[in-house]
Amino acid sequence: MARIRELRFAVLAIPFKVAFRHASAERAETSSVWVESVSEGGVVGRGESCPRPYVTGETIESAQAFFSRHEAALCAQVVDLESLRSWMAERRHELDGNPAAWCAIELAILEMLAIESGVAIEKLLALPPLAGRFQYSAVLGDMSHDAFQATAGQYRRQGFTDFKVKLSGNLDRDREKIALLREWPGIRVRVDANNLWRTADEAIAFLPALDYPLFGVEEPIAPGEYAQLARIAARLGCKMILDESFLRASQMDQLAADADAWIINLRVSKMGGLLRSLDVARAARKANVGLIVGAQVGETSVLTRAALAVAHASRDILVAQEGAFGTLLLERDVCHPSLTFGAGGVLDVAAYPALERPGFGLTV
Repeated sequence: MARIRELRFAVLAIPFKVAFRHASAERAETSSVWVESVSEGGVVGRGESCPRPYVTGETIESAQAFFSRHEAALCAQVVDLESLRSWMAERRHELDGNPAAWCAIELAILEMLAIESGVAIEKLLALPPLAGRFQYSAVLGDMSHDAFQATAGQYRRQGFTDFKVKLSGNLDRDREKIALLREWPGIRVRVDANNLWRTADEAIAFLPALDYPLFGVEEPIAPGEYAQLARIAARLGCKMILDESFLRASQMDQLAADADAWIINLRVSKMGGLLRSLDVARAARKANVGLIVGAQVGETSVLTRAALAVAHASRDILVAQEGAFGTLLLERDVCHPSLTFGAGGVLDVAAYPALERPGFGLTV
C-alpha cells in the first residue's frame, strides 16, 4: 500500500523543431498536461496527457478543472492498484468524458505504485516484461511540396517502409504527395483525413483519385458514423482506421457487424490512460480487430513509454505504431533517456536498459 501525500498539476509547453500541420490543427509546441503523484514516503510518479478539443473535446483548462475536482478524493481513497480500479469503476462515465485529464493522473499514480513496489510498470500490471524491437511508421504532415519531398526522402533513406500521410483535401496537392511515394517499391501507405469530408460520397469520390492501393484510411468523415465508414471501406477495398471515432472499450459493439473493416488507432492519452487502453486492446483481440498504437503530436517519452507497454502486450494484433519522435521533434524532452526510434523506425528495448528499472524507468 502507498498512500498519496500530494498530487501536482502543471502544463508542458515545449517548442517543436518544426511545426506539424494536419486538417484539424497546426502545432508549433506541445500542449500537454503533466501530473506528479507523491507518496507519503516521498516517491514521485509522473504522468502526461495531451487534451485535444477535436479528439475528445478536452482542453488544458478542462483537464485542470477535472484534476481540482478529484484531487482530494484520490489522495484519500487510492492506496494500491485495486483501490485505483475501484475508484475508476465508480466514475466510469465521468472518465469517458475526460479521458486525457484522467490519463495524466492515472499514469502518475501507477508509476508511484510501481516504484513503491520496486517493480517495472509491466510487473505491476501483470503484463509481459518489456522486450524486443518496435517498428514505428513514418508520419508525414500536411506540408509544402518541397518540405514533403525532403521529409519523405529522409524517412526513405533511413529505411522506413510504413508511411502515414496527412491529407489536405486538395486533390492536386495530395496526388503530388502520393505520386512521390508511388516511386518506392515495397512500402505500405495509409492516409489520415482528419474528418475532412461531410459525407461518405465525398470521400468515395476523392480517395480513388489518389490512384494508390492504400492500406487504410483514417477518419475520412465525421466521427462515429460507423455505417458510412463501413460503406467507404467496402467501396475502396481497404481498412477504415478509427481515431476520434473510437475512445473507449464499450464502443467495440459498434464494430461487431463489420469486424474486418476496422483498425483502431489506440492512443493512450485519448483512451484515458494505461488501464483503459489495455481494456481496449483486450476487447479488440476478442473482436478480431487490429490495433495501431498511436500517439498525440508532441508527446514526451512518458507517453511513449506507456504506449510501449500496450504495444508489447498486443503484439498479436498490432498493425503499426506511431510516435517515439522524442527530440527528433521536440526541442527538448523532459526525460532521460529520450525514447526515439532509430534507423528504419526501429526502437530496440535492448538499447534502453533503464526501462527495466521500477516504474517507467525514466529519469525526469
